Amino acid sequence: MRQRVLLGQKGEGVDVIVMTATPIPRSLAMTAYGDLDHSRLDEKPAGRLPIDTRALPLDRLGDVVGRLRAALAAGKRAYWICPLVEESEKLDVAAAEDRQQALARALPEVNVALAHGKMKAAERDAAMQAFRDGSAQLLVATTVVEVGVDVPEASVIIIEHAERFGLAQLHQLRGRVGRSDEASSCLLLYQGPLSETATSRLAVMRETNDGFVIAERIWNCAARASFGQRQSGMPEFALADMAAHQDLLPLARQTAAAMLGADDQPTDRATADLLLSLFERDSAVRFLASG
Repeated sequence: MRQRVLLGQKGEGVDVIVMTATPIPRSLAMTAYGDLDHSRLDEKPAGRLPIDTRALPLDRLGDVVGRLRAALAAGKRAYWICPLVEESEKLDVAAAEDRQQALARALPEVNVALAHGKMKAAERDAAMQAFRDGSAQLLVATTVVEVGVDVPEASVIIIEHAERFGLAQLHQLRGRVGRSDEASSCLLLYQGPLSETATSRLAVMRETNDGFVIAERIWNCAARASFGQRQSGMPEFALADMAAHQDLLPLARQTAAAMLGADDQPTDRATADLLLSLFERDSAVRFLASG
């Protein structure tokens, strides 16, 4: 965000284009504030099929490995995502290194590759290349594969401890498959009992493949949070509530534009900057300028 602000300050009236593969609440907030015009590309490339998404409890892990064995024997390639790199004393969740070793023992006929952020870049790149060229049919990884990975031949993704991931993260991870005209599947393995929030996330993932629908669900949950540099905490609105009043935002924007257009004695820039600073609203302008 700070880098976007600095970019916009490199000249007068700088035009900025912001591109995002998955819409996030901040992007929706910026369009709601009225400072961004937006275009939606809501059509998938021709031939892409919806990803079949299901959820299973972790106590059925043996069944999952059996189904995975059959899929790999049929020539498919698969991701297995874990929330941690190494075993943790504080968290009872799967670690990628342990899971890779366990799957290698359970599937001795399969080359099981490993990729995570603590590996040397050369080792990680070699694992990714093996998965791309098919010499490794199964890739166990952390969220290091969340973005920027395109292996059209991969058609299965298993996300272990899915209850530990956010909704946007789950959607991004699921997007590693379904990148060809082959039917793809996403299996969400969860450790119960689930919280109400986790239950809702998994339900949304099963219900839709649409990133815009998912973004709106996240927005409904996060609309009362701060979308500024902190990216957490409560917003500093005096009256407005982004969740309760979102239908009024377009009207407020239109009214403000009409008032500015009708002002035949507009305030000069220096005075405006001073007033913004006095009322501690200059940070809001920087927020809008960041895109």
